[in-house]
Amino acid sequence: MSTANKRPTIRDVAAAAGVSRGTVSRVLNGGKWVSPEAHHAVERAIVEVGYVANQHARSLVTSRSNSIAFLLTEPQHLLFEDPNFSVLLRGVAEELSGREMPLLLMVAGTAAERRQITRYVAAGHVDGVLLISSHRGNPIVADLIDHDVPVVACGVPLGFEGRVGYVAADDRSGAVTMTRHLLDRGRTRIATITGPLDTPGGTLRLEGYRQTLGERFDESLVATGDYTRESGRLAMTELLERRPDLDAVFVASDLMAAGALAALQAAGRSVPGDVAVGGFDDSGVAAAMHPALTTMRQPFARISSEMVRLLHEVINGEEPAGITLPTSLVERDST
Repeated sequence: MSTANKRPTIRDVAAAAGVSRGTVSRVLNGGKWVSPEAHHAVERAIVEVGYVANQHARSLVTSRSNSIAFLLTEPQHLLFEDPNFSVLLRGVAEELSGREMPLLLMVAGTAAERRQITRYVAAGHVDGVLLISSHRGNPIVADLIDHDVPVVACGVPLGFEGRVGYVAADDRSGAVTMTRHLLDRGRTRIATITGPLDTPGGTLRLEGYRQTLGERFDESLVATGDYTRESGRLAMTELLERRPDLDAVFVASDLMAAGALAALQAAGRSVPGDVAVGGFDDSGVAAAMHPALTTMRQPFARISSEMVRLLHEVINGEEPAGITLPTSLVERDST
């Protein structure tokens, strides 16, 4: 659809009125905390740009759906394979339960699913969206913004910083801490298995690793996974073939670290004797590994509660905000 034929949005009204999008939302929500001058400016702008409230906007004026969507932009099988998603889902559900709000679970791993969910959400069936595991360039983010759907992301929304609120663990700092920990253990040839490089965890954890090694950084010690166990196994196998002299590996997720441990054991390498292994997340699988995994703990409970809080602020017309939370080193037997 061309820009000329595109239906005017709240953003267009805000620009014409010379006010923030939050002010326009408050006017649509009844005018609370809006000056008479701003109120009149918004009303004039609505007429000027030809804005027609969609179902979502109408629900703000009348009654909200009183529900929130937990939107995972990954293939459905990862919802059950990756323990981080279930931990976040449980935390968000508990937080919303205290607010007496139901949670809708949505998975948009394909283009068809993205289109279907965008139509459903834009029609006003939910008040806002908690966006989980968005990749750079994912069109659903722009679609939600274009339809003025309140959104808060888990992790920095690459390409939409400043436009979409988020709650993130400090990926870069956590990677620095883990890499320094491995160096302090006397390891000198430290490899890394990154997450997807179109995700904040993939890029920022690699940046922290590279920053810490400085001039010692070696591209041949870097392999990329996709946060699945199998990708960790394959990446570790690749690293061992390329650099059999490596003596440590920082893996950007615990699930990939489980795969890396399997590859090391298959290759006859002892952990931590021959190779020290560090992970990231402190998910349920970390302590259950053999040996138990040293990892960086993400504050999942705090992430869940802050995402819900920030989303409610956006729903109520506030501007999007970003929060970065610290991670902490959990030492176990693998290093």
